Amino acid sequence: MIKAENLSFSYSGSSPFILNGLELEIKDGEYVSIVGDNGCGKSTLLKLILKFIRPTRGSIVSDAKKIGYVPQKSDGANSGFPITVWEMLNSYSKLLKIKDKSVVSESLRQVGLSEHSRSLMGNLSGGQAQKALIARALMGSPDLLILDEPSAGVDIDSQREIYAFLKKLNQECGMTIVSVEHNLDAAISNSTAIFHLHGGHGHFCTPEKYSAEYLGKDDRHA
Repeated sequence: MIKAENLSFSYSGSSPFILNGLELEIKDGEYVSIVGDNGCGKSTLLKLILKFIRPTRGSIVSDAKKIGYVPQKSDGANSGFPITVWEMLNSYSKLLKIKDKSVVSESLRQVGLSEHSRSLMGNLSGGQAQKALIARALMGSPDLLILDEPSAGVDIDSQREIYAFLKKLNQECGMTIVSVEHNLDAAISNSTAIFHLHGGHGHFCTPEKYSAEYLGKDDRHA
């Protein structure tokens, strides 16, 4: 699904490199959480996968036919811009040239937001807003779903609902999921593999091994 070889990236095009000679392979059907300290390059790696930016050296390729993307929620995500959940999703469906009028309703049903279809985006709670963004990402039936910190600014109950839904997408629908995570408990509980970034490089480990290695450390919820 995704393969990186000798991947290096610097916003300046020269040293120091955020990513330096990174090797990565994610197979179809995996649920991979990307973890690491602030500034280690997690979101940069997502941007490279999405082709928002290009490698300075090396390569990264994906054979995903369609990619859904849930960006990191900004402070202005719940602003007062007057657009309803339905209008936001309907506009996106037109952008994707989706003709099936039921897609918006089905996306809302999937994430449990049917009752909030006419609510203004700015009036939603953090959890509801995140569900709306996930619903948008699922339109067009992607085979790869990429998320950047899906639990940021989300209450505990909504976090549980979101991660249960993501796990269901992965296990029952076979969707490949790649998620940048600061929520290490969620990463350990839901992922099939964890990719730990440090010093421009990364390594894979099982959730069980990662839990044993980091259990009780101060940065567990960092």
